[in-house]
Amino acid sequence: MTRTVFCRKYQQELEGLARPPYPGPKGMDIYEHISQQAWTEWTAHQTLLINEKHLNMMDPSTREFLQKEMDKFMRGDDYAQAEGYVPPSDAS
Repeated sequence: MTRTVFCRKYQQELEGLARPPYPGPKGMDIYEHISQQAWTEWTAHQTLLINEKHLNMMDPSTREFLQKEMDKFMRGDDYAQAEGYVPPSDAS
């Protein structure tokens, strides 16, 4: 049976994560209130931000920036975008 949560981002019952994405209270909060869909979208957006903004994950300020942006993303607030990013076109 699939586990569901009331997703903070989408404000509806959706499929939940299989396990907390990382340890501690923040991981449990995500596990209990964020859907698999929202988490998957965030991880893709986070990768885009890291790559397009050339972020250094060894820098504590980068990790703090991403944490704040994740919180905004999950609340549905405005969050950082990768300026100038143009997705690849579907060449069919």
